Amino acid sequence: MSINMDVITDISVALGKILYYFLESLLYKIIPKTKKNVAGEIVLITGAGSGLGRQLAIHFARLGAILVLWDINQEGNTETCSLAKENGGEKVFPYTCDCSNRQEVYRVADQVRKEVGDVTILINNAGIATGKFFLDIPDHMVEKSFLVNAISHFWTCKAFLPAMIKANHGHLVCISSIAGVCGINGLSDYSASKFAAFGFAESLFFELTMVKKTEVKTTIVCPHFINTGMFEGCTSKYPFLLPILEQEYVAKKIVNAILEEQVYLMMPKFLYIILILKHDLPTSASQSAEITGVSHYTQPQEICFLNTKFNRYCVLVFSVFSPFFKGAK
Repeated sequence: MSINMDVITDISVALGKILYYFLESLLYKIIPKTKKNVAGEIVLITGAGSGLGRQLAIHFARLGAILVLWDINQEGNTETCSLAKENGGEKVFPYTCDCSNRQEVYRVADQVRKEVGDVTILINNAGIATGKFFLDIPDHMVEKSFLVNAISHFWTCKAFLPAMIKANHGHLVCISSIAGVCGINGLSDYSASKFAAFGFAESLFFELTMVKKTEVKTTIVCPHFINTGMFEGCTSKYPFLLPILEQEYVAKKIVNAILEEQVYLMMPKFLYIILILKHDLPTSASQSAEITGVSHYTQPQEICFLNTKFNRYCVLVFSVFSPFFKGAK
C-alpha cells in the first residue's frame, strides 16, 4: 500500500511541476524574462575563427564580456579578435587550439586560467561536417567528426566546469543542431555526433540540478542549417517552414537565450512541431530521411519534405499554430 502511495505522490508532484513550468512559460511570454549581465564574465568560444563563432564573439564583445577565442585556424581567429575589439571588446584573448586533441585542450586551458582567469561561460561551438553518404565517409573523418563535434565537449567541460561548480556560478552552452534531434541522410557522422553532444549537455544539466549547483546554467542550441561555409550550397524547398538561417540572426538568438538562461533553443520554432510529429506519426511518415536531406560537398541538394502526406500534415499543423510563432524564425 505504501508503495502505491509513493507512486501516487511522485506522479502528483511530477504533474504539479509540469503545470507550474507550463504556467511559468506562459507568464514569460507576456512578461519578458530578466536578462543577466555578462559584463566582466570570461566567455570562451570554440570555433571562433569564422562563421557563428565569430558572430557570437562580436555580440559578447558589445556586452562587455572578456573574450577567450579558440580556433585551429590562427589567421581566422586573429581576424575575429580584431573584429571583437572593433565592436567594443576591451579584453580579447585569441588562442590556437585543436579541440579534437585532448592534451592540447588541457594545455591551452591551463594557459587560459593562468593568463585570463576561470572561464565562466563556455560555448562549445566548434564543428565539422563531411556531407557524404555513410559508405563514402573515410574512417578517419568519422573519428574526426566525433572528436570535434562531441568528444571535445568532454575535455573542455572537464577543464572549466570544476571552477564553475566550486563557485556555483557559470554557464555551459552546447551548439548542437537539427541533426542532433533528427537523423539526416547524407550527414550520418555529423548527425550522430550532434546527437551525442546534445545528450552529453542534457545529462550534465540534470547532474548539476541533482547536486544543487543550480547557478551553473545550461543552454542547448539546435538550429536548422546555417548559411556558413559548412553548409554552402544548401537550399530549402520550403523556406517559410525551414529557412536556411543567417549567422547574425542565429548568434543574436543564442546570446539572448544565454542572457535569459534558457535551457533549450530550437530555430526556427517549427522544429518543435517536427519533433512532436516525429514521435507521434507512423514510422513511414516520420522518418527524418523524409524530412531533410543534405549532401552539400558532393552537390548542392535541397532540404525538403519528401513525403507528400507528411508535408501536407506539417503545413496544416503550422497553419493552425502559426499565430504562436509569429516573428520567430
